[in-house]
Amino acid sequence: MGKNLYDKVFDLHTVTRLPSGQYQLMMGLHMIHEVTSPQAFEMLKDRGWSVLYPDRTVATVDHIIPTDSQIRPLKDSQAEEMFQALEKNTREHGIVFHHAGSGKQGIVHIIAPELGLTQPGMTICCGDSHTSTHGAFGSLAFGIGTSQVRDVLATQTLSVSKLKVRRIEVNGKLRPGVYAKDVVLYIINKLGVNGGVGYCYEFAGSAFESMSMDERMTVCNMAIEGGARIGYVNPDQTTYDYMKGRPSAPKAEAWDKALTYWNSIRSDADASYDDVVKYDAADIEPMMTWGITPAQSVGVSQPLPAIASAPEAEKPLYREAYEYMKFAEGQPLLGKKVDVVFIGSCTNARLSDFEEVARLLKKNSGKVASHVTALIVPGSEQVKKDLIAQGLDKLFVERGFQFREAGCSMCLAMNPDRLEGDQLCASTSNRNFKGRQGSSTGRTILMSPASAAASALAGVLADAREVFK
Repeated sequence: MGKNLYDKVFDLHTVTRLPSGQYQLMMGLHMIHEVTSPQAFEMLKDRGWSVLYPDRTVATVDHIIPTDSQIRPLKDSQAEEMFQALEKNTREHGIVFHHAGSGKQGIVHIIAPELGLTQPGMTICCGDSHTSTHGAFGSLAFGIGTSQVRDVLATQTLSVSKLKVRRIEVNGKLRPGVYAKDVVLYIINKLGVNGGVGYCYEFAGSAFESMSMDERMTVCNMAIEGGARIGYVNPDQTTYDYMKGRPSAPKAEAWDKALTYWNSIRSDADASYDDVVKYDAADIEPMMTWGITPAQSVGVSQPLPAIASAPEAEKPLYREAYEYMKFAEGQPLLGKKVDVVFIGSCTNARLSDFEEVARLLKKNSGKVASHVTALIVPGSEQVKKDLIAQGLDKLFVERGFQFREAGCSMCLAMNPDRLEGDQLCASTSNRNFKGRQGSSTGRTILMSPASAAASALAGVLADAREVFK
């Protein structure tokens, strides 16, 4: 019986089995940002420790940075303090810091692949739950807490329990107007937000094989929303074509050597799994969430589900969601008035996401509805530069979108981009929890960039296939 990628990479990076039963894994790359690192560095200082491998640690600022004006000092004094702490800590420990204005700043899960830092067969960690994004390259990527950030800074290792592996196959061709975001929302809807607890998800099948790297990153980004600690796609020629020539990617003879390793860690054809589930790509339609977890979603042609249809244990959550969202079972989701549209986040703020929005906008001469505030927030300074080079920034502004600086923006309430009152936001981010976007009564609907753009123009939740015929 062969081995899957998870077992291969895990075994290759195991330092030892600990008395607790956990494993000590060597981390190939440690990414840090301004939110979870200050306390970790203070803990290092208190113990008189230093960073063991600063050359395997990379920093950026993303969560707290404003996207309208990034002039220092930042208006938010706490945000400025966190920014300064990261500057100080990276300088003292010799860590590369991609600061605002460097041309390489952006959301940590977007800049690392851009720069070629994320590579197949690596172990990667970051003090951010959506580190699972990097599994799109065939790496094992762990979101970790502050105390673990301290441990990795000091030892370059992480203590973890071994996971079970579930292979999720989606075969067939996606229908027109269905995107990677729809696929992952569909999977989470089927398996639930706790379905992946204790598991690593291997995304496989022809639907994933035909996806671009940006699309695979969208899927792996949200593996954590399905309860899985890790999600990955086996590396292939699409992976290698994306990586070739990137600043930190192997060069010359090192590239050939790396290819040999990358191919060796792919799951074997006869690999064993703890569970296998299969879905037909043709069954997936554009998806939108309606509730307060990423699993509470429907296809856009479907009415909102009846509480009676929910599993018994979830009925209270359904009632809570309907009350919070001000929706009612049996209603259509389409047609609900939208107040804010946010296209960005580590899930959907890559160049191809915005290029697709631009392509669709060119099919419809309409503008953002007058009552809607719509934000286009690039995931990195490089993405913004590329959009400007194509003149797409002008297209977005002409159509009524605000074109912003790089950052996490309205994905979470740690910067000035926030909902007010009970505003309804069509968002391409990854979480629709209560208060996630800054207002304790604000309402978030997760969807693809195409659906978000359609909703911006229509002024209501809309089917992109109808708006952009």
